[in-house]
Amino acid sequence: MTGLILENVEKFYGSACAVADVNLHLPPGKLVCFLGPSGCGKTTLLRMIAGLETLSGGEIRLDGEDIGQTPAHLRNFGMVFQSLALFPHMTVGENIAYPLKLRGVSKAEQQARVVELLELIQLQAMIDRPVAKLSGGQRQRVAIARAIASHPKILLLDEPLSALDAKLRESMQVEIRQLQQRLNITTIMVTHDQREAMTMADIVVVLGEHKVQQVGTPIEIYRCPANEFVADFIGSGNIFPATVLGDGKVGLPGGDALQVPICSSIVAGQKVKMLIRPEDLQLSAPQATAGNRLLGKVTFVRDIGATIETTVECSGVTFTALSTPCQGIGLGIGHPVSVTLPPEACRVLGA
Repeated sequence: MTGLILENVEKFYGSACAVADVNLHLPPGKLVCFLGPSGCGKTTLLRMIAGLETLSGGEIRLDGEDIGQTPAHLRNFGMVFQSLALFPHMTVGENIAYPLKLRGVSKAEQQARVVELLELIQLQAMIDRPVAKLSGGQRQRVAIARAIASHPKILLLDEPLSALDAKLRESMQVEIRQLQQRLNITTIMVTHDQREAMTMADIVVVLGEHKVQQVGTPIEIYRCPANEFVADFIGSGNIFPATVLGDGKVGLPGGDALQVPICSSIVAGQKVKMLIRPEDLQLSAPQATAGNRLLGKVTFVRDIGATIETTVECSGVTFTALSTPCQGIGLGIGHPVSVTLPPEACRVLGA
C-alpha cells in the first residue's frame, strides 16, 4: 500500500505516555495537519516519523517498507523546525545548498538547484544575502527551500509559522499551501492553530490526551466532530446538556424540547451533550415558542466588525450566536429575543 502508514505507534518516556496507539494511513501528495493542544503528543509523533525519536512500539511504513528503525539521515525527509535552524553565518544560497553538500552533490549541481529553488520561492536576488538580514517571512521561505533541496519523499513542518505576526502568518499559510500543491509533495505539519489547519490541510489529524481523536477533511472535522473534545477544540461551538425524550426529541434544562437527529443506539432517558455552531443559530424578534424556536434574553453583545457575537440565555442554556452586521436586528443587553436551532444543525455528541 502506498503512502505513509503508522500502526499501533506509541512512545513512552519511562512510565509517562507521550503517544498512545496511533493508527494512520496518510496518502501521498497530501498536506496533513497534526492538530491539538500543547502537550498532546503531536510533535513527538512528527519526530518519530522523522526518525529523531525511537518508537516504544508499533510500526511506521512508507510505500510498504518498514522505516521504523531506519536512521533519520537515511529516510530522505525534509524538515523545518519551529526555530527554522538556519545557519546565521551563511548566505541564503549557502543555507539552501548545505544538505546537497552533505550528500556529495557537485558544486555545479548545487548551484543549479539553489537557483531553481530561489526562483520557486521568489528570492532570486537574495542568493548572496546573509540570512540574518532577511525578514521573518523570507527566512521561512529559505528554510522550506533548504528542506526540499534534496528532493525529499516527505516534508515535515513543526509549527513553522508560530513566530510570525498574524498578517504574515496568513500570507505564509497560502504560500506554503501553493508550494506544496505545485510540488505535489506529501507534507505533514504540526500546529495548535485550528484556523491554520482548517485553511491549509487536505487531512486533519486531531490529537488529544496523547492519542488520535479524529481523522478527516477540515469540513468533516468541523461539521461532524467525533466527540466533545473535537467539538470543543475545533472552532466555536455551543455545547450543552440535554435529556433524550424519544421521538427524535431532547429536553433542555429549562424544560423546552428540541427536535434533533438521534441515532437508534441512544434511548429515552439518556443524558447527552449537544452541539450547534454559533453561525447556525438564528435570532429574530420575540415570538411565541414553537418547534425549535426558544424565547430568551440577550446577556452580552460583541461587535467585532465583520461579525457580531450575541450571547443569549434561554431554557437554562447559554448560547452564542454569530451573525453579520447586515443580519443584525439591533439587539442590546437585556432585550428579549427568539432563538431558532435548525434540527439539521444540531448534533448529539454522545451520552
